[in-house]
Amino acid sequence: MIKQKNFAAIDIGSNAVRLLVSTITEKEGKEPMFRKTSLVRVPIRLGADVFLKKKVSEKNTMRMIDTMHAFNLLMKSHGVEKYKAYATSAMREATNGNDIAAIIKEKSGINIEIIDGSHEAAIIAATDLHALIQNDCNYLYVDVGGGSTEYTMYSHGKTVASRSFKVGTVRMMEDLVEHHTWEEMREWVKETTRDYNDIDLIGSGGNINNIFKTSGKKEGKALSLKYMKDYDEKLNSYTYEERITELDLKNDRADVIIPATKIYVNSMKWARANWIHVPKIGLADGIIKSLYNDSKRKKV
Repeated sequence: MIKQKNFAAIDIGSNAVRLLVSTITEKEGKEPMFRKTSLVRVPIRLGADVFLKKKVSEKNTMRMIDTMHAFNLLMKSHGVEKYKAYATSAMREATNGNDIAAIIKEKSGINIEIIDGSHEAAIIAATDLHALIQNDCNYLYVDVGGGSTEYTMYSHGKTVASRSFKVGTVRMMEDLVEHHTWEEMREWVKETTRDYNDIDLIGSGGNINNIFKTSGKKEGKALSLKYMKDYDEKLNSYTYEERITELDLKNDRADVIIPATKIYVNSMKWARANWIHVPKIGLADGIIKSLYNDSKRKKV
């Protein structure tokens, strides 16, 4: 006999807002199966407001309300039992972030929690990330978002250090990352990885997933530093319009992928890593996993 549950995760990032609906199938004597039933992405780009003007604009507030209302209807259609909605860098830096969360709750019924970088990294770590990490290897996990980059260093299966930096794709496009912040990030990665040999990177985020998909590699294979450097050069050789027409990138991906690739390539250089693994994980996947784990604990 099997049991099935539908959980949902809403990830409100600096570049886009996502709804992930997952079906969890339980069968006695077997590990639960997680299947992505629906994934909806809306490129609202809150960071363009917040990182420049310190608040979410009225226009994007209305777009958020409409999007959350639509997400609520979609969750009802899918028979979602539980959901969580987490907002990251842009909303936590917006002076009106809490006010907007309250308005969205009133207008759409969606309750949004604004979380910090360490909480975000911990949620992602609750995914199948540990299934990839081998106990005899060293890894630097890098999650690049629109407003921030999260790092976690793993050695022999254990977390050694973690740090969040206000360096993200939208910030870089708006020229809002100061030189000393970039240098601080570089020095942290170098210092944290200095005593470890044979480090591989683990990358997450929409941009690295897109790069991996373009590579044509089979799932589970890693991308080399050389491939990442070559792809970075290729991206920069095209205009914005050519990246859309020639590389088949979405219009809201064709710009942010440039700074994202720069962060991944430099992180590999700083950590002396020759390979980057790209598992299909992210904040939304972590939220689903944490909802499921919470439901199991309550049963116990």
